[in-house]
Amino acid sequence: MGTQTRIVLYAADAASADRAMRAGFARIAQLDSELSDYREDSGLMRLAAQAGCGDIAVGADLFRVLQAGQDVAERSGGAFDVTQGALTRLWRSARKLSELPRSERIERARANGGYRYLHLNAQARTVRIDRPGIGLDVGGIAKGYAADEALAAVTGQGVTRALVALGGDIAVSDAPPDAPGWRVSIAPLAPAQAPLRATAQTTLYLRHAAVSTAGDAEQWFEVDGRRYSHLIDPRSGWPMQGRSATTVIARRGIDADGLDTAAALLGPIEGARLVESVPGAAMRMERDDPLANATEVRASTGWPRQNHSLYDGAAPLHGRAAVAATARPLPSTSSSPP
Repeated sequence: MGTQTRIVLYAADAASADRAMRAGFARIAQLDSELSDYREDSGLMRLAAQAGCGDIAVGADLFRVLQAGQDVAERSGGAFDVTQGALTRLWRSARKLSELPRSERIERARANGGYRYLHLNAQARTVRIDRPGIGLDVGGIAKGYAADEALAAVTGQGVTRALVALGGDIAVSDAPPDAPGWRVSIAPLAPAQAPLRATAQTTLYLRHAAVSTAGDAEQWFEVDGRRYSHLIDPRSGWPMQGRSATTVIARRGIDADGLDTAAALLGPIEGARLVESVPGAAMRMERDDPLANATEVRASTGWPRQNHSLYDGAAPLHGRAAVAATARPLPSTSSSPP
């Protein structure tokens, strides 16, 4: 899935740790072979090659990811769309060349997609794509699902204290020993220009939860003095412009991963409304404000109001998903934009 993977765990002995680690990485490798758009033989790419050919039976993992993607697409009004593989590949090439595609190519790629062309039959576990040539890209949600599944594989080996990180997507189970949760540091939005004032680092403690950050910290390119993100808006066909970082915490990685991308493209008001529609999810968004020479920070209802707060995805919800926690320091795991 084009990203680095890390598993951290606490086990009773080295043999148990080794079995759990192997199970987690094996599950990620299995999902990569099914969901990657970098592999022509993946289940995702085989399905795309059969677009326009009627109902196609697919594996359970691919179906779950497409189902989750369609849910975010519906909730966001198309700000998230797994059928925009043509746009993804067009702008991926543009980033490598550091040049903008012609507007007619952008529009042609954008028109060759649309989540309403994708139909799922849960009972038969089949997928129908109405038009030939529609490409698929689940990169905006698959890493969160893979983190969930790798964590489940680790737990299945009897190891209940673990963290799985795929790039900026993190999923955790029980807390480490003698700690309220896994310490996760949310990297501040690095200023594009030196004079711009950056925000302070945010630190949370997580257990039975996930966190994902979407932004342009690493994947971006510049043309004629304008910075273009790797986040593509399916509604316009163009990448986001301007510095931003959107972090979502949720009960599951598949939720956090899909929501952060959609919320980033929707902006702070509509993005917060989207995130709040998912039980247990919360959002924090940072954006450059050049006029104020500072970074604007917006947070949804449920985002911890204090630094070093605990988010417990397994706890019952009572209006807020986080409570204040006092904890001893732990090595930090960072969630930064991919």
